[in-house]
Amino acid sequence: MKFDLHVHTRFSKDSDADIDAIIHHAKENGLDGFAVCDHDVIEGGPFSVQRAAELGSDLVIIPGVEITTSEGHLLVLGIKESIEPGLSPAETIRRARAQDALVILPHPFKITSHGIGYVEGLDVDAVEVLNSRCLTDGPNNKARATASSLGLAQVGGSDCHVPEMVGMSYTEIDVDVQERSLEAVLGAIRQGRVRPGGGKTPKVFVIRQMMKNAKKRTAKALKLG
Repeated sequence: MKFDLHVHTRFSKDSDADIDAIIHHAKENGLDGFAVCDHDVIEGGPFSVQRAAELGSDLVIIPGVEITTSEGHLLVLGIKESIEPGLSPAETIRRARAQDALVILPHPFKITSHGIGYVEGLDVDAVEVLNSRCLTDGPNNKARATASSLGLAQVGGSDCHVPEMVGMSYTEIDVDVQERSLEAVLGAIRQGRVRPGGGKTPKVFVIRQMMKNAKKRTAKALKLG
């Protein structure tokens, strides 16, 4: 089965992505499901699950979050209760484990996107080695080489902030298509039955979003000033 394990919806402060549109494009782009990983909020996951059911979609949607730790970002999938941002990576992972959630280290060497900057010593289930929003190959290549040297599972995710780009990079998960359940998918990721696939988001989409976010920050600064 093919999943995008890193998707942002309108619940993220830097995304206006409509959830219905994400669900539509996910299906159009050949996905079996995706993980909602909004920045430091968990509401997008349950809402997306609800909308998929209302729309009659058979996509498996994983409630998740991209947490800002004191050193950088972590993805927590299968989350049930919020984990406050700003904690150390180790404490964030401990709290995720208390919920029986799994942890993925996203874009560890993409410093401009709050990559943690290292892999060794972190109790993660997998490393994102193919992030489609990397403008150059360096961060992904370094993540792949490091994960390989440490024997860690490797996954891909689009990190999309616009619906059309969902599934640009993805993770193939070894789960029988008949077992279309959240539990089966999370279990396969835990067991390392995964491999990354896909390519990179066209630079125009990445640059356009960067410019949009810069305008938002400027407008906010001017308002506060």
